[in-house]
Amino acid sequence: MAAAVKRLDALFRDLKFEGNESRRYSVPAEIIEVTHTVDKKCDVHGGRRGSSGSVTVHRRGSVPTVDVMPPAASLRRRDSLVLGAPVHTMSHPSSFPSTLRRDSLSPVPPHLSQRRDSLSKRRFSTDSLDGLRRNSWDPSRRGSSGSSVGCEDPIWEDPTAKTKAGRPAPEPNENRPRFIAVTTLEDVQAVRCAEFHPNGNIYAVGSNSKTLRICAYPKLSDLREDHSTFQPTVLFKRTRHHKGSIYCMAWTPVGDLMATGSNDKTVKLMRFNPDTSNLEGQEIELTMHDGTVRDVCFLEDSSNKSSLLISGGAGDCKIYVTDCATGQAYQALSGHAGHVLSLYNWGGAMFVSGSHDRTVRFWDLRTRGCVNVVTPITNPQSRQGNPVAAICVDPSGRLLVSGHEDSACVLYDIRGGRSLQCFKPHTSDVRSIRFSPSAFYLLTAGYDNKMVLTDLQGDLTTPLPSVVVAQHSDKVISGRWHPTEFSFLSTSADKTATLWALPPL
Repeated sequence: MAAAVKRLDALFRDLKFEGNESRRYSVPAEIIEVTHTVDKKCDVHGGRRGSSGSVTVHRRGSVPTVDVMPPAASLRRRDSLVLGAPVHTMSHPSSFPSTLRRDSLSPVPPHLSQRRDSLSKRRFSTDSLDGLRRNSWDPSRRGSSGSSVGCEDPIWEDPTAKTKAGRPAPEPNENRPRFIAVTTLEDVQAVRCAEFHPNGNIYAVGSNSKTLRICAYPKLSDLREDHSTFQPTVLFKRTRHHKGSIYCMAWTPVGDLMATGSNDKTVKLMRFNPDTSNLEGQEIELTMHDGTVRDVCFLEDSSNKSSLLISGGAGDCKIYVTDCATGQAYQALSGHAGHVLSLYNWGGAMFVSGSHDRTVRFWDLRTRGCVNVVTPITNPQSRQGNPVAAICVDPSGRLLVSGHEDSACVLYDIRGGRSLQCFKPHTSDVRSIRFSPSAFYLLTAGYDNKMVLTDLQGDLTTPLPSVVVAQHSDKVISGRWHPTEFSFLSTSADKTATLWALPPL
């Protein structure tokens, strides 16, 4: 893992921002032009709860409550991978000691080995992090699906979408490492979503053709720079999985359940056997939505030792909570005034939602409602927001990144209740955001046909270097990191899903 991180660092070699000599970065025009604006003012009133108690989920509806978050010191990142954390400021996960930010391929520290390795030991933990409860990256906490676009998006019925496989972006420096297109799955229509199984050995793909596929993750140890892209091995295929396009999908943290959402207004919940790579038993079809289901994610209910499914989308703009043990939706969360485009959970009882109404809402199932509302500012001059098409929270639960339809990304300090920076890694809509396995880098997908990697090391209020790491021949809809390796999936309106990876040294 350390070698892979060094290779990723090499992507940003010799980059220098003019006007900021303290950073050794520049942005060659042939790589990407990045526009940065910094907004250090607080954009939200109040904050969030500081309780550290474990509270069970209540299943009776009530009026949402809004709690406050205590202010916190500004977020900082380590200046390098080899330097220790600042002595007095430890407010961001990358600044914590390496034993608290373990790589998923490294041995588990003894004091973390019993944290949340089984459903029986999982609890709804507090989001306050005063006890450094979320300082290591855990693939079981990244069970959230990425952003999905709506049925009014032209790509869902675009007959002119190209069928060319994804291709790497031009590299001006031949010595710079680059991601290689390992496999490309071709479909007859746009491919909207793809998700790695938590074990990393397989991944699922859903498309506008209503087809669900489960593919094998290939061996990458023999990957070379001159690699020829090939079709992945399809282990499972179901045509007409939905009556409409498959917009989103998610796995439970342990990988025993899968959910898919569609513009046929339904969510399908299925049991999955990772040993056979097949769906098992009778699927459950949920019909509570009255519009396109844009995104789904799972939470764990430790009190009942079961999974909870969160789903949101168009229509009434409500977010529904379903008990996977019974297959019944028992709670409808109201608040958004526009279509819900993205959902994300980073562990525990909390999750966030991004909407076309330009807001991000924080939800806590322990309080049965919304506990905070943020409107990320994408234009500091006019103090205006923009529809939130993608959201993601780092593993510590302290840093929120939102992607918007005006090509902007906003970094938001959750504990401090303030925007840290607005930057534009793309030239069109940002449709997907994910932190890398080490959380040092941010992977974004945009309607400019590109996948962009942004380096988050250093001061998060200063300009951040970004490079194009992959490119399609049409809009990129989603991007997903592998749970433990530095490889990722991208899905596109060019009717392909491509697996990208860095060749080993």
